[in-house]
Amino acid sequence: MLVLTRRLQEAIQIGDDIEIKILAIEGDQIKLGIDAPRNIEIHRKEVYLEIQKENHEAVRKVSLEGLRGFIKGDFT
Repeated sequence: MLVLTRRLQEAIQIGDDIEIKILAIEGDQIKLGIDAPRNIEIHRKEVYLEIQKENHEAVRKVSLEGLRGFIKGDFT
């Protein structure tokens, strides 16, 4: 893990396309601004993990339904 120290209004550049800027510091919270191309998904970690969980459950459900159809001889 790379650890960097930044002050208010300073930024971190990731590659050519992503900039993370410190917008505000309020007590024990900071506000980040992230400038990235629209095709880059950006989520809070807890939201990202929930999306991954839901995707995994959906794939599992589709796989089980497909297996049931295969066992019944329904190949459509």
